[in-house]
Amino acid sequence: MQAQNQKIVVLGTGGTIAGESSSASEGLSYKAAQRGIEALLRSVAEIGQGLPKALNSYQFESEQVAQLDSKDMDFATWQHLAQRCQAWLSQADVVAVVITHGTDTLEETAYFLSRVVATDKPIVLTCAMRPANFKDADGPQNLRDALTLASVAKGAGVWLVAAGEIHHSQHVQKVHPTRLNAFDSGESGVAGTVTNDQVSWRSDFAPVARADTIDLSRLPDPRSWPWVEVIMNHVQAKPKVVDLLVSAGAQGIVVAGTGNGSISTDLKEGLMRAQASGVQIRIASRCNQGPVITTASHIFPVLAGLSPVKTRVALMLEMASQTGH
Repeated sequence: MQAQNQKIVVLGTGGTIAGESSSASEGLSYKAAQRGIEALLRSVAEIGQGLPKALNSYQFESEQVAQLDSKDMDFATWQHLAQRCQAWLSQADVVAVVITHGTDTLEETAYFLSRVVATDKPIVLTCAMRPANFKDADGPQNLRDALTLASVAKGAGVWLVAAGEIHHSQHVQKVHPTRLNAFDSGESGVAGTVTNDQVSWRSDFAPVARADTIDLSRLPDPRSWPWVEVIMNHVQAKPKVVDLLVSAGAQGIVVAGTGNGSISTDLKEGLMRAQASGVQIRIASRCNQGPVITTASHIFPVLAGLSPVKTRVALMLEMASQTGH
């Protein structure tokens, strides 16, 4: 099949990339999710002499899946987004899906999609740290870079492109509240870069083992997805927090442990009570770099290489798929 018969699909979900502020000089105070995906696509051609040459032979489809600030992302939107990705990517003429998204919860959405969309084609997410009408908005270039990556990426994988950097969904985290390169992949590092409409993959980037995909049809209605919370170990962490969560109906607890996933004696006792009552417990680290290395001291399961919020997604999906139809 020739490129001119192939499509790249762009799905909009809102976020700062679609946001607007009161003036072109205001970059921090703004309202997210104001512009539609078609307007964002038009802005890509405006920052250069049209689209990158690599994209000229592709057709583009766009769809507004949601329009929200990603701090307000919810399970129903996740499910709908995953279903739309699956539907588009199942079409033979669609080579990739690009998603515009807010930065605050992008890493969670990216990991979620990597676990539920069964495809051998790439999904590329992008975002912005400045609203669309800011004088030096970063969104148009980020979207341009994401489209460029989508046109050349081969095989399965969920990726983030921002500030010229390519990150893998399993590793990436938002690590800064305001700077343009707000994302980092810790010890794994960036997978590659996009510069002047050219993609360069890092030669020593280690392939990421693909986690098992959970069939979307096995997941129940999002209103029935299990309640999984993240708590943190810290000085004098109180087990009462665990007891309150259990009594309120929490079905899973992820602990962002100190260091190599360590938990205080008092908090551990509360977690053991919770586990005995049927609550699922998982351990991660509050450190933003390096995986937890399982040792004999870990009495609760560790999902290697995942941050606390991604561990939460993994546990939630594990539990939801067991209760689905």
